Amino acid sequence: MAQRRYTLGELVERFGGRVIGDAAVAVTRVATLAAAGPEAISFFHRADYAAQLKSTRAGAVIVGAAHAEATAAPRIVTDNPYLYFARVAGLLHPPAPVSPGIAAGAVVDPAARIDPDASIGALAVVAAGSVVHAGAIIGPGCVLGRGVVVGEATRLFPRVVLYDGTVLGRRCIIHSGAVLGSDGFGFAPDGGRWEKIPQIGTVVVGDDVEIGANVTVDRGAIDDTVIEDGVKIDNQVQIAHNCRIGAHTVIAGCAGIAGSTAIGRHCVIGGAANLAGHITIADGTIIAGGTSITRSIRKADTYVGVFPFDRRADWLRNSAHLRSLDDLAKRVAGVERKIRDGGGD
Repeated sequence: MAQRRYTLGELVERFGGRVIGDAAVAVTRVATLAAAGPEAISFFHRADYAAQLKSTRAGAVIVGAAHAEATAAPRIVTDNPYLYFARVAGLLHPPAPVSPGIAAGAVVDPAARIDPDASIGALAVVAAGSVVHAGAIIGPGCVLGRGVVVGEATRLFPRVVLYDGTVLGRRCIIHSGAVLGSDGFGFAPDGGRWEKIPQIGTVVVGDDVEIGANVTVDRGAIDDTVIEDGVKIDNQVQIAHNCRIGAHTVIAGCAGIAGSTAIGRHCVIGGAANLAGHITIADGTIIAGGTSITRSIRKADTYVGVFPFDRRADWLRNSAHLRSLDDLAKRVAGVERKIRDGGGD
């Protein structure tokens, strides 16, 4: 298939913004400022790339109003160059088309309902009672347990596993190796042994959610584990049973969310952050990478807690002192002022 070309004028007509320079310049792909050639479009939104902007060979550049005159290249000026670039990238590099139907070698139970416009890849398994809606793509080797629901236009890349009862909304993207609906880590102590607690909830995922490779989302012990609309989860994240992730929250790679944690809407959880169980995180909270959160956050703010490891006793003692460090600093400053003013010995 021939690669589609779009002129800057066509891009502006579709996405807005304004053109400075030749609106007839056509591009076929996106690229970084450093790697772009004459048929590529790139973007600029950070001052530390100013040198690359001056030397780029890109056919066109997307810039903000503050940098509209920072290059002589044909350019699209917009309020949010990064977002604009994302939309152009989606237009120029759409996913490869997939033909509907059930591939040879797939195993689909007669009691499953597969929409004629859905695609089931080779060696995929779909159990009884599952429903795959129109436009959904189930990649090769995926496994859908009993009673699974996959919403319209949702895509599962190869080897995704959805345990019994898992529900996915519309337009979700689930990357390879993700496991949704596995048993939560629930065991009751019994005289030095552990008795397994049946996990009878499920996982419910809203619309427009993206879940990265090798993410694990445990089913609820009694209530469901819920991931609301628009959540974006990076690779290798663990979400334990009974958690609730609020709409449009983003979670970076290797974060760990312990059981029964409720994360609000529009939160940002940095890479390798750890959240203790049975806590609540306020809407709009930002948690920096590597931070451990051990109690509820009731007020939205940016929270950072990277503390060097130490022997446990020393760490506990030092962390207790650290909590009062700001108060101590103010008291010392007050004493210093008194000394300077002649009011102290």
